[in-house]
Amino acid sequence: MKAVGMFDGKLVYIDQPVARLEDRGYQFGDGVYDAWCLMNGRHFLLDAHLNRLERSCNLIGITPSFSQAEMTEIISAMTQESGLQEALVYVQYTRGWSSPRSHACAKDIRPLFSGTITPLKPYPPEYFSEGASAISHPDERHLLCHVKSLNLLGSVLAKNAAVAAGCYESLLIREIKGKEVVTECAHSNCFAVKDGVLYTSPNGKYILPGITRTTVIELAKANGIPVVEEFVPLEFYLAADEAMITNSLAVVPLVKIDEKPVGDGKVGVVTQKIMALYEERIQEVCYR
Repeated sequence: MKAVGMFDGKLVYIDQPVARLEDRGYQFGDGVYDAWCLMNGRHFLLDAHLNRLERSCNLIGITPSFSQAEMTEIISAMTQESGLQEALVYVQYTRGWSSPRSHACAKDIRPLFSGTITPLKPYPPEYFSEGASAISHPDERHLLCHVKSLNLLGSVLAKNAAVAAGCYESLLIREIKGKEVVTECAHSNCFAVKDGVLYTSPNGKYILPGITRTTVIELAKANGIPVVEEFVPLEFYLAADEAMITNSLAVVPLVKIDEKPVGDGKVGVVTQKIMALYEERIQEVCYR
């Protein structure tokens, strides 16, 4: 079992130099990506992730070089070559390579598809039993957060700030229509629970339409948990009964923000229910 790479649809060694220096993804962050988990040798919600990859391509005018069926075959070959059963799969499209470097891209440029499959590093068990912590942080990203873009500087800085503070995540704060509200996290969507109701930011240009976020909303509604999609201030999270964050790796309880407990500072009953429902979905897709 080993990490494996892929470039332009062909398998490569994980450390093999393949990208040209003037690739627009490398020099401009001009591209999009997606990532998901392989569990028990099965790709979790693969179609949803590939659909989002194509959607991101369309939003910035990249025409994928491969059909979704071809991408699925390439990813399957990469998976088989790796021999991994539990892995993180990452794929991206850059707009391609052109020389000399120019902000305006050449008309005949060809988008490049690449990716990796690497052993999955699970979260510490205490994240799920005891919960994780976060800090609040200014949302300094661009206004295309609904595109899963390679432009991740704002997210990187926010994540590093969280790590420096000994926390797992940063809750991002942005002014929208004259109000300071929580948008999402450095690399996760976020939810607050108040009086049994699940609150999360609405889809749009300020957040990424997370696949796990969508799944959690679907599972909550199907199991009698009301969902409200609206922006709320940081104070709402601090006064909430519970909070949680979601990304491609997991649903993680959030029990502390800016060193202040959320609710009683323990993993709440609604969060526990959603975690159990999400785990059941994983079992259905990957283990049965």
